[in-house]
Amino acid sequence: MTEVKIFSGTNSLKLAKSIARNYGKELGKLTISKFSDGELSPSFDESVRGCTVFLIQSTNPSADYLMELCLMIDAAKRASAYKVVAVVPYYGYARQDRKDKPRVSIAAKLVANILTSAGADRIMTCDLHAGQIQGFFDIPLDHLNGSAIFVPYLQNLELKDLIFASPDVGGVTRARSYAKYFEVDMVVCDKYRKRANEIASMQVIGDVEGKDVVLVDDLIDTAGTMCKAAQIIMEKGAKSVRAVVTHGVLSGNAYENIENSVLTELVITDTITPSQKSSKIKVLTVADLFAKAIHAVTGNTSISSLFVQ
Repeated sequence: MTEVKIFSGTNSLKLAKSIARNYGKELGKLTISKFSDGELSPSFDESVRGCTVFLIQSTNPSADYLMELCLMIDAAKRASAYKVVAVVPYYGYARQDRKDKPRVSIAAKLVANILTSAGADRIMTCDLHAGQIQGFFDIPLDHLNGSAIFVPYLQNLELKDLIFASPDVGGVTRARSYAKYFEVDMVVCDKYRKRANEIASMQVIGDVEGKDVVLVDDLIDTAGTMCKAAQIIMEKGAKSVRAVVTHGVLSGNAYENIENSVLTELVITDTITPSQKSSKIKVLTVADLFAKAIHAVTGNTSISSLFVQ
């Protein structure tokens, strides 16, 4: 078994420290310098020769974070690391996973190619926007599931009239898995967009009257969809509505939208560090989940025990 070393890029430093602590190691020493024009230059301040190196970095915009991760991978390979594992808690550009109209990029595939070409031997991530993105990689990929974090939290709430909801048709499978586990019903919010981040219309398919509704999604950006879904659900007679979302992108007017919404709370994880605090936002950590996954990978054991079945 080779020595394991864990390093972090600038975007996920706090989470990386927690992952390393839960794993039982100190975070490795890495310096990321910048030229005056913003050009990045990472360098390892300790030997990684013959080591299995885990590089932790979420790749939410700006694109500097993706470039930084690629340079870290390249530096580790050129420093004779045995294996390089890119730990990407939030896989940026995952929403562009297909050609939904002519003459557009499939950015999720492009990013997969970039990480592989940079020299990554393995990818570890959590709650991809679409599970099929795993097929974009020709190297092993460990796809962790946020339900391992959210299910215990929801169980502790002991909601009497629990029902799950998907804020759009694309998230039905995700919401159904929660409903199946808790043995309750689910509803769907069917939305129509004219353009990105702008909803033209929405309707609820299913009965929510008198229910404690939990909206489930993989990411929340401007929070427009989530807040509108919550509003319509409450208008349909729900007792309460809250949301559990793995990746809190939270851009634009997201914080304002959430504060002014009917949501009881928004529960997210720390795959992306929130830029602000909000009385309605609760952050759960994925540090222990990733630490256990790293243990499984380095020990060549199954990670299936980390999934809520």
